[in-house]
Amino acid sequence: MQEQNLLKNEKLEKVLSPHPLSFMKYQSLCIFLIIWGIIVGWVIYFSSWQSIFTGNFWLSLFFWGIGLLLAGVIASLITVRWSIFFMYLIVFASGTGIILWFGLQDNLGLFAAVYTIIASILGFLMVEAYRRSHKYIISNQRIVFKGGIVTKQERTLRYDKISDINAKQGVLGQILGFGTIIPISQSGFGLGADKSFAAGGVALGEKKAKVFGLFGGGKEVQTPMARSYFELHGVYPYKDVKKLVEEMVQGSVITPYQQEQVAFQKEQVDIQKQMRDLLKTQSEEQTEEETEPGKKEEEKPDE
Repeated sequence: MQEQNLLKNEKLEKVLSPHPLSFMKYQSLCIFLIIWGIIVGWVIYFSSWQSIFTGNFWLSLFFWGIGLLLAGVIASLITVRWSIFFMYLIVFASGTGIILWFGLQDNLGLFAAVYTIIASILGFLMVEAYRRSHKYIISNQRIVFKGGIVTKQERTLRYDKISDINAKQGVLGQILGFGTIIPISQSGFGLGADKSFAAGGVALGEKKAKVFGLFGGGKEVQTPMARSYFELHGVYPYKDVKKLVEEMVQGSVITPYQQEQVAFQKEQVDIQKQMRDLLKTQSEEQTEEETEPGKKEEEKPDE
């Protein structure tokens, strides 16, 4: 944050961004593409099932595609984000189009390995660009969250509006020292509805239908949940940042004793205002009484 963007009496404490490995769930999708492309090439050219795929383009294409789409469905169900499935579908559909357009049917195994590696590199670059778009600014008065590539998002949260703090570390975060901190505001910002198997259920009236072998439904539970640019996502060093935020929140909380003092001071101010108004009224009345005899003398006719 630049100096001109600071508020009055505001002091900058930290400027943070997510750890390079904090978006591993997206990076792992790119890693899977590389692994699956290599597996497809090995199965078609070098495995004991080579004879099955030799000269059978459509079977090879089906084998390559079913692995991508099945992985997309599983990842989407786990993360409750069908965008992952559609991303894999686009990779498969565009790859199929390239094969048919350039007549690469006889080299599908080699193409699958090379193509998925290129797609993975592009995916890594997109994830890194998304990570770099995040910026978290911690000052002595507030936290500013920024993020987004195409559409820029920004959230400002003052410490006196924070009612609770949720913090979590994954296995990788515990090893490398980064983690996520979700400040929950008094209005409930930072909480989301968590429904059991929400990705696998479809509401039909009061009941739930069975989809993909999973039952949807269950009681909605409010759980800490926010987008990465509305939380301190994957910040490092996790423990130091968490301690800093907790100290800032604690410093902005008014204790019961302080509340009594504030109420007492307010009463004293009100009494002083009443006394000032009373003295002003008495002063005006006295001034009017002093001016009245003079007015009466001026009103007497000349003899």
